[in-house]
Amino acid sequence: MIKAFLLLCAGITLFLFGMMKLSAGIQSLFTARIRDYIKYAVQRPFFGLLTGAAATVLFQSSSATTVIAVGMVSAGLISFYNSLAIFLGADLGTTVIVQLVVWKITDASPLFIIMGGILWFTGKEKWQGIGESIFYFGLLFFGLSLVGDATLPLKNHPEIVGFFRNTQHPLTGFALSALFTALVHASAIPISILAILAQQDLISLDNALPMVIGANVGTTVTALMAGMVSGIGGKRAALSHLFFKAAGAVVCMAALPVLMNVLRNLSPNVAQQIALGHFIFNLIIVILFFPFIRNIARLLERLIPGKEEVLPLWPEFLREEILAEPTAALGTVEKELAREILLAEKMFALTTPLLHAYHEGRRRDVLYIEMVANHLRHEIVEYLRKISCNELSETLSQKLFAYTAMADDIERMGNHIVSFVDLSREKYYREIEFTHAAEEELADIEKQVTANITDAGSLIRKYDGDRTADVYRRENDIDNAVKEAREKHLVRFHKRLCPAESGPIFIEMLIHLERISDHCQNIAEHVEDLPVK
Repeated sequence: MIKAFLLLCAGITLFLFGMMKLSAGIQSLFTARIRDYIKYAVQRPFFGLLTGAAATVLFQSSSATTVIAVGMVSAGLISFYNSLAIFLGADLGTTVIVQLVVWKITDASPLFIIMGGILWFTGKEKWQGIGESIFYFGLLFFGLSLVGDATLPLKNHPEIVGFFRNTQHPLTGFALSALFTALVHASAIPISILAILAQQDLISLDNALPMVIGANVGTTVTALMAGMVSGIGGKRAALSHLFFKAAGAVVCMAALPVLMNVLRNLSPNVAQQIALGHFIFNLIIVILFFPFIRNIARLLERLIPGKEEVLPLWPEFLREEILAEPTAALGTVEKELAREILLAEKMFALTTPLLHAYHEGRRRDVLYIEMVANHLRHEIVEYLRKISCNELSETLSQKLFAYTAMADDIERMGNHIVSFVDLSREKYYREIEFTHAAEEELADIEKQVTANITDAGSLIRKYDGDRTADVYRRENDIDNAVKEAREKHLVRFHKRLCPAESGPIFIEMLIHLERISDHCQNIAEHVEDLPVK
């Protein structure tokens, strides 16, 4: 029994490891394209439903999809209303894993591991990523095959067989399964284990179905945890996931005898009944709530009041039909540049508090906003390339080159902001403390950098000689302040007034603040050099 228990734990561990790695790998492969998928997801609720289902099938984890959706709502990339359809779609997509277990794909898991390993270790760069994903896909199901091996000896213990086969109180199975799922953060594990037990004729549908429903409710813990460190929109999104699952559980638990009869009529195989029960439970939720998601959104907005700000994911002003008119086209680029630097300004506003009160949800918001800013920069540069195909005067050519440089400067500002956020995260998790003097020095520089970003944005919208002079003056003050802060920190370090490990992080933060200000000055110079301001 000890050996079987250890094998069971090892199988669950491999499943979780494979699922997390597969999810991360697929996300990295689709990072560049994810914006296009979001574009379709927010057009109509039905497209959001399909996007949630497809993403969950790819990630092999509804938890990964829901956490991403919660983060995007929190960052303002999609509205709370748009996220509801994605959640419902994710619930349908997660049923695929259990169906694959019923089809005994676990038996072929070594083949996936071997094929993926060969591509990963011997293939070219493009194939290495695909091979890695195949490897972790196989590892996921290999972990479940170990679970099957671990549970096989249970047949030799009549008391255990009796517990699983003799009908227990439905609420007992529901509660145990919900708790276990909350601990492992994946409903696929307990439901897949139930399917494996059914394949070994160890469990009845009467006991399994309440546990399937409980697992579906327990999986909402992952989204709730993500929502706890998110903004208003993220909290609403997480609560909506719990609302869907809990309401569906109430309906299905009340209609448990009817649901069991339906499943028995659909298939004589208990493992298949479990997989179908998992699917039908989530299908019932979609049928019940999909037609009313706008009303549900309004209800939850009243329960959790607050203003929700949604950032446009795509260029608002760039228009293909005016490309033949370079002057007008460059005017639209100027407006998009103003939007791009506003994103950088928002990122920096979210970043500065992290030094004193680190918040993982706020860090995630910054990363999502950077994704939007990078995409906007790509669209701006591509649009400028199309403008350059026209016959341009010297004045318009200067504008085109200046705008290209500005788009690059703003993107680099975002990169430095993300690096600053990562340093704040490292400081928090390593429990590194700055001296009061160091914090004051950083706060003073941060204020000046904030003012420079704001003024750089104003200059893009309208040239102002006084603002330009202010940016130059602050840039010089920031350079001097950074130099002075380094020297003072060196004195504190030698006098042992600060922890030794704080030094590299403090210096790096100073460097990134200085670089952000440098890019603000670059923008001011580009604007000042324009022949027509």
